[in-house]
Amino acid sequence: MTVPDPAEAICSRKGCRNTATTRLLWNNPKIHAPERRKVWLACDDHATWLQDYLQERSLWKETLPMTSEGPA
Repeated sequence: MTVPDPAEAICSRKGCRNTATTRLLWNNPKIHAPERRKVWLACDDHATWLQDYLQERSLWKETLPMTSEGPA
């Protein structure tokens, strides 16, 4: 999984242009292999909203801070 430079990462919430501070890892078990992780980026204002959205659909796997080190 490639992690964008934290200074250039933008929130994935529609219409938001804020710098991302959080990575939300998710996967859709209907179409993705169990080990695959998709990533949404979130700013402080939208991290909880995006996590709730993914959890309600049983897609959420993990929430991590933005870092330049890559996957934990």
